[in-house]
Amino acid sequence: MTPPRRIVIAGGGTAGWMTANLLAHRWPLMSIELLEAPEIPTIGVGEGSTPSLKRFFEVLGIAEAEWMPRCHATYKANIRFVGWSPDAPADAYSHPFTTQLDLHTIDAFFANCRNRRGGYDVPTDPGTFLLNGALADAGKAPLAPPSFPFKIDYGYHFDAALLGMFLRERAVARGVVHRPAKIVSAVRHENGDIAAVCTERGDVVPGDLFVDCTGFAGLLLQGALGVGFRSFADNLFNDAAVVIPTMPTEPAAPPVETRATALSSGWAWSIPLQSRVGNGYVYARGYLSDDAAEVELRGHLGLLDSDVAARHLRFRTGQVAQHWHRNVLAVGLAQGFIEPLEATALHLVLNTVEKFMRQYEEGGFTPAKAGAFNDTIRAMFERVRDYIVAHYKLNTRTDTAYWIDNRAHDCLSLPLRRILDLWYRHGDLAAEFAADPDLTYFSAESWHCLLAGYGTFPPPRADQRDDVDFHRANGVEAFLHGCSMNFPSHADALARHTATASAGA
Repeated sequence: MTPPRRIVIAGGGTAGWMTANLLAHRWPLMSIELLEAPEIPTIGVGEGSTPSLKRFFEVLGIAEAEWMPRCHATYKANIRFVGWSPDAPADAYSHPFTTQLDLHTIDAFFANCRNRRGGYDVPTDPGTFLLNGALADAGKAPLAPPSFPFKIDYGYHFDAALLGMFLRERAVARGVVHRPAKIVSAVRHENGDIAAVCTERGDVVPGDLFVDCTGFAGLLLQGALGVGFRSFADNLFNDAAVVIPTMPTEPAAPPVETRATALSSGWAWSIPLQSRVGNGYVYARGYLSDDAAEVELRGHLGLLDSDVAARHLRFRTGQVAQHWHRNVLAVGLAQGFIEPLEATALHLVLNTVEKFMRQYEEGGFTPAKAGAFNDTIRAMFERVRDYIVAHYKLNTRTDTAYWIDNRAHDCLSLPLRRILDLWYRHGDLAAEFAADPDLTYFSAESWHCLLAGYGTFPPPRADQRDDVDFHRANGVEAFLHGCSMNFPSHADALARHTATASAGA
């Protein structure tokens, strides 16, 4: 019933150093040591975040001007999906992060979606109803002035390797011990708990609590403790990515959004940093070879004649059967992976660590709450998976077997079937989600963005009406335009951070 004297984090990277900072912030009197192998690079499949990363820095009291210039970071207000549903009214749709201001426009969005499901031909483009969509279109940073009466949430784009280095410095300054060492094995107590980890150089590092951040290897939870892995391969086909960075086309004014463009056997991301653009192609090797994927990405980027090196990655989607077992907690890729779409990886890291710390304390620093914790995190992964699966299930592409098979496959969870059934039966998603919070991990706003963006509506009816367009009736366009005038350009916001960082250097 006493706190652990020594916490050992196995593995670094963004997940490991986020964990180290959170633990040191909440439990400053505990001894925390992080071991990472210097030769193992950060995976860096995605370099974008949800608004949860903003909350992470707020919890730690780290200002944006302190970390963003160091990590070549930019703001992210929106994700723009291109070419996923040719049957939709437009080739692309937006999924903006929602803000408090959207309370003034979201009812008009929901009403138009309801009326469009009833056959009335009204606008339903998510980006035209939500503030961050308007800011992305205008190239504005989502930074409200002090006098603005609404909270604005947003995400970031960043260099994952630089962020890991920055967080390492912060953690070490807080007293976390950094040990560059490669872990090769673990020693167990008679009761089955981990007693220590052993390094390649023969060092034995004991601990009371261990956090497994060893990536897909899962050295402690899956390796030493034998916890199983539950694959999502039946739901999600993608298992590889090829990555090629490029120079920014407009370095002074990078976009305020991630682009996700559908290609023949997956999708390509474009993530604008201050120093470069991160590009990658997530695909299924069952439909496309690694070489063909690289050629297709190079063609997409206009780099067929370029000698810029490509990096190939492989991954498996799924999650461990237990995220916390005995005295080991798995975090990051060691606990599971869904895929980079919607940039949920760090969001899952933050939520896992925060929920663990609360339940570890409530259980008297014992595994007493491990069962409830595992149920919560397991459901979180499954509901995030459902939302990602819907992107593929609802596609209307017919150009390749990959897209046709994604649309045809029927391996859907009961919650996802229920959500889609509600939508097609003209049900009220917001009311249903409020009545049953376990149905989804994403908000009604997010589901409306996806379902409306894909154009999942019946053909327009013959008897149209003039009084069912709430976008026009409520003056949403003028309202959002007026609000957006309060926000700085993305370029000006980044320049101010750089100037502040330089002045404090």
